[in-house]
Amino acid sequence: MESRIKIGEVITIFDKKNSEHHDYPVIGINRDKSFMPTVANLDGVDLSKYKIVTKGTFVFSGMQTGRDVCIRIGLYDDEEPALISPAYTTFVVDEKKGILPEYFFMFFNRDESDRYGWFISDSSVRSNLDLPRFLDIEIPLPSIDEQRKVVNAWRALREIKFQNEKKAEPLMQVCQSFIQELKHKYPLQEIGPFIEECDERNASSSFNESNLRGVTSEGIFDFSKAKTQGIDFSKYKIVQKNNFAYNPSRINLGSIAINNEESYIISPMYIVFKVKNESSSIILPDFLNIYFRRKEFLRSTLFYASGSVRDTFSFKEMQRVRVPLPPIDIQQAIINIYNCAKEAKQIAAEADRLSRDVCPMLIQHVINQAL
Repeated sequence: MESRIKIGEVITIFDKKNSEHHDYPVIGINRDKSFMPTVANLDGVDLSKYKIVTKGTFVFSGMQTGRDVCIRIGLYDDEEPALISPAYTTFVVDEKKGILPEYFFMFFNRDESDRYGWFISDSSVRSNLDLPRFLDIEIPLPSIDEQRKVVNAWRALREIKFQNEKKAEPLMQVCQSFIQELKHKYPLQEIGPFIEECDERNASSSFNESNLRGVTSEGIFDFSKAKTQGIDFSKYKIVQKNNFAYNPSRINLGSIAINNEESYIISPMYIVFKVKNESSSIILPDFLNIYFRRKEFLRSTLFYASGSVRDTFSFKEMQRVRVPLPPIDIQQAIINIYNCAKEAKQIAAEADRLSRDVCPMLIQHVINQAL
């Protein structure tokens, strides 16, 4: 038979104030139940009233649960303590009651838990999930061994995520440091002579909505979120492999990418260009892409934008961009390092997705087995 237990029976409120004025980072909780640096203005705020969270502490906020269909709850896992607003409830889970803290957290990473929180939240404007009602929620309680199986899978995926994130960051920094050094070793040259604009249209309508992409601020071609009903895709631009595409009004935010995959179509408002074939022995497209990911470059596009209402960065301005051009073998070495970092980031992202998508299914599986 399945065992169930109320939250109030397995937790202990942990309410430690920052009375000694520790200089810990101040954090908040995202809707995805992860912690982030606070976005609140802390000027003049008395941080002695803030709560200290340490590794293994849960943070809960029932505010706007019904509005967002999300129970904001996080399990703090960093070694360094942090501070959080006194509006949050902080508590620890008592493993002696037969429940693992990670299993408790994973239970609330399910859409079903968020929907239930929405269902039982109050009818106020903010649709809050008050603490007494939260503490009254019942949680299915499989055996510790079954809980541990799911927790171990979750821990393994989280470890893969964190380890690969740690690998990616220094590799990215190495790439940017190399490029910065190149600027002092090789003269800067305008890229205009080496690139050409592409204006190939989908005139035959061979590409459709499934091939439509946009460029994210992370420099990735992603499925477009634009409404496409009634759109004439014959006017859209084709982005072939090794072509660049950028949004002239959002390039300063990072909206520029190189297409390393199959051909796509993109909105006519985008500018598409490529490195000329005869310039392939002078500049590699992927090297140019790494240069475009530099914050210094992205900021400069806003400065050199035309000054129109939308501050557009034209292709003429792109042609005036100046980059250092080391020998091809040096460019390729930088590309190789960048690709290693990119692969690590992709592995981390996939592990994060699996921990959020697969682990809730494992939770449901062990719950069903306990029925």
